[in-house]
Amino acid sequence: MTDLVVTTPSVPGRETVAVHGLVTGTAILGANVFRDIFAAVRDIVGGRSAAYERELNKAQDIAVSEMVEKARELGGNAVIGVDLDYETIGGGMLMVSVSGTSVTVR
Repeated sequence: MTDLVVTTPSVPGRETVAVHGLVTGTAILGANVFRDIFAAVRDIVGGRSAAYERELNKAQDIAVSEMVEKARELGGNAVIGVDLDYETIGGGMLMVSVSGTSVTVR
């Protein structure tokens, strides 16, 4: 089971005993047009855009889960060197890409 997902190049206090390779995950979610308009208005008045935050968190969870599943398939029990990238694409689409290295630690 892959419970360790870290941005560091190793897991502190754990020994890396095998490197299985690169693993990635991507999630692309569409934002509702009405939420987009509401978010724009909230940004103008200085408020936080809860709708965008929810969508972004949802996309991040999906992308990380996909990456962790790929790490498990390679035999890893941890993912190190994780990098998250956030992009907007097209008409209101949100994309989260995540990558890391699947390893076995003990």
